[in-house]
Amino acid sequence: MHAVRETLLNRQVEAAGLPLIKVPIPHPCPNEAYEDAMRRAMDRAKRDGVTAMAFGDLFLEDVRQYRIDKLAPTGIDPVFPLWGSETAALAREMVASGLRAQVTCVDPNQLDPGFAGRTFDADFIADLPDGVDPCGENGEFHSFATQGPMFDTPVAVTPGPVVERDGFVFADLLPG
Repeated sequence: MHAVRETLLNRQVEAAGLPLIKVPIPHPCPNEAYEDAMRRAMDRAKRDGVTAMAFGDLFLEDVRQYRIDKLAPTGIDPVFPLWGSETAALAREMVASGLRAQVTCVDPNQLDPGFAGRTFDADFIADLPDGVDPCGENGEFHSFATQGPMFDTPVAVTPGPVVERDGFVFADLLPG
């Protein structure tokens, strides 16, 4: 859903100093194929010594329960450090802490397509219409973090074309 080039994902992970397990899935991806790919990735993670996995979920109980249920057989503990956070305050806190992100995907049924490609900043948050979650928790938008306290160095990006595909509006990011 983020539609970000693998090159940028690699740069982001390097800037964060974290390990990465890539989980390739087909497009389109039936849920059975997704779950099988994730099960194999979690088996690998468990073998590599992973004991817990953090998720950024905020308030969607069905999504939280799905993650708990799918991780249960693996022995990997799900952790939800942001669970229950008030999203408007969280969005403002993220921006104030130095987070910079680009909006890479918009669901045009929930948010005007003109938000695709914008920078996630105070202006973006202020411009969101009523009913749109400032963190995109309902899938209104997805983003790619390029800078913040979690990164050793910024991930340089250049805005690319904005296209409509599969019912969503995607803003491409090019390596900068």
